[in-house]
Amino acid sequence: MYFTDRGIEELVERRGEEEVSLLWLGERLREFVDLNPEFETPIERLATWLARLDDDEDE
Repeated sequence: MYFTDRGIEELVERRGEEEVSLLWLGERLREFVDLNPEFETPIERLATWLARLDDDEDE
């Protein structure tokens, strides 16, 4: 298990029953980067990966 898995597990435990929009998620990611600018690159990579997740299926 990676160290980051603990945060993912906490997210699932605390908020796993909730439904959120991608707009809401984008706003939270922007807030996070505003508060933690050192994480701009990993958040950008995550957002890009999520945005392009289905690209291979379309080809």
